[in-house]
Amino acid sequence: MQLRISPSMRSITISSSNGVVDSMKVRVAPQPPPPPPPPLVPGRRGGGGGWGAGWYWRAVAFPAVVALGCLLPFAFILAAVPALEAGGSKCSSIDCLGRRIGPSFLGRQGGDSARLVQDLYRIFDQVNNEEFPSNEKLPESFRDFLLEMKDDHYDARTFAVRLKATMESMDKEVKRSRLAEQLYKHYAATAIPKGIHCLSLRLTDEYSSNAHARKQLPPPELLPLLSDNSFQHYILASDNILAASVVVSSTVRSSSVPEKVVFHVITDKKTYPGMHSWFALNSISPAIVEVKGVHQFDWLTRENVPVLEAIENHRGVRNHYHGDHGTVSSASDNPRVLASKLQARSPKYISLLNHLRIYLPELFPNLNKVVFLDDDIVVQRDLSPLWEINLEGKVNGAVETCRGDDNWVMSKRFRTYFNFSHPVTSRSLDPDECAWAYGMNIFDLAAWRKTNIRDTYHFWLKENLKSGLTLWKFGTLPPALIAFRGHVHGIDPSWHLLGLGYQEKTDIESVRRAAVIHYNETAIFWSPSMTRSDLANTGHSE
Repeated sequence: MQLRISPSMRSITISSSNGVVDSMKVRVAPQPPPPPPPPLVPGRRGGGGGWGAGWYWRAVAFPAVVALGCLLPFAFILAAVPALEAGGSKCSSIDCLGRRIGPSFLGRQGGDSARLVQDLYRIFDQVNNEEFPSNEKLPESFRDFLLEMKDDHYDARTFAVRLKATMESMDKEVKRSRLAEQLYKHYAATAIPKGIHCLSLRLTDEYSSNAHARKQLPPPELLPLLSDNSFQHYILASDNILAASVVVSSTVRSSSVPEKVVFHVITDKKTYPGMHSWFALNSISPAIVEVKGVHQFDWLTRENVPVLEAIENHRGVRNHYHGDHGTVSSASDNPRVLASKLQARSPKYISLLNHLRIYLPELFPNLNKVVFLDDDIVVQRDLSPLWEINLEGKVNGAVETCRGDDNWVMSKRFRTYFNFSHPVTSRSLDPDECAWAYGMNIFDLAAWRKTNIRDTYHFWLKENLKSGLTLWKFGTLPPALIAFRGHVHGIDPSWHLLGLGYQEKTDIESVRRAAVIHYNETAIFWSPSMTRSDLANTGHSE
């Protein structure tokens, strides 16, 4: 906007430009010269009328005209914009115009709408705790809700009540659908035949018909190396042939001294023929591989592992792992919690193969140090330096899971795994004690043999059975956390990256740098939005 005053002070031009120049001129008529002031008369103040009018024009009227000239364009805009926004509705009175431009001019926006919003807040707050009658029918979609609202002319309170009830009903329906989805996924994952099953069957057939598939592992001349402590001994317990092959091959390929690598692969009786065939037909020379079934260990008798037999025969345990998995579903469950519960009900948690770690000193009496690997890991870096780590007299070298950048995977303490409302755990354990991870562990078997770790493990398994599985739900990690208390040496987390698939913040660079990456089974179902309280509710322990 431009204001131009003529030099003679007789013409004022006010221009505003918005692409087109609009001008408004205020022309001032010439004023007659003021008459001479009258003579001063005693008792009178001031001068005559002409001189007073000129003074009034210059001091009052002229500034007022200038001010009005500046304000009129703004007044026009303030009046025009609400009229355009109103869609052509007319204001036929000064009162209407004042209601339109007044709030904007005074800095107050949307008085009526603000009051409406405040009224809605108040009404929603009032109906928040009200229960909707269960026998009344609710609309099945938002469109139906709008049609019903228009047809029945709801007042504000009825609108709020029915909107709340409709939203709660839709939320329950969504949750039921998600729970059903997780249940169907579980059934599909456990019931549909997979390629690895076909592989196992074909390899079993090879074992019975192909002499090469039955050849001795390792060859007789290499048998003494199975107990040679100058070699690097790895132990893997698995009934998954393909997974075992990935672990063994990735370890050997990453090793700087593959000729020093000895793998002891342990499997169950039904998988043994296929597992043996695989490694007999697919050599990973120069590394050495031994394949043994649990039935081939003389030490694994019922007398030495009575607690495991009790677990397998315990009625509550069998119902938990072999019963109707559909009964674990609850309408109040978080879908991810249900998914984790279903995944953790795998019968593998009560198999001897899963508890085998606790018997390593007895199964390998001639070995002093071993690295135990799970079958859901991939080795990316040379593990040879693990044998140089000083465990400082401890038994178990493991990555601790109570500290780290990921607040989900690396924030686990004893409270995550145990029920501290039970008097047995509350008086015996510290809920803030740091947890550690299975998956890649360095075990000093010589130091282990001097402890009572195995007896402690058996004791707590019995205690959990006597309590009706109320100390912890399932898994082999909780009793191991107790049994290894005071015997764990924390190692650098870069050796073992946990929780791929359900980390809150998966750092690709950390994945690349990690020596071992661990695809925990829960990655099938869990997601980053699952809370720590959800984890505690599942009782998941591996």
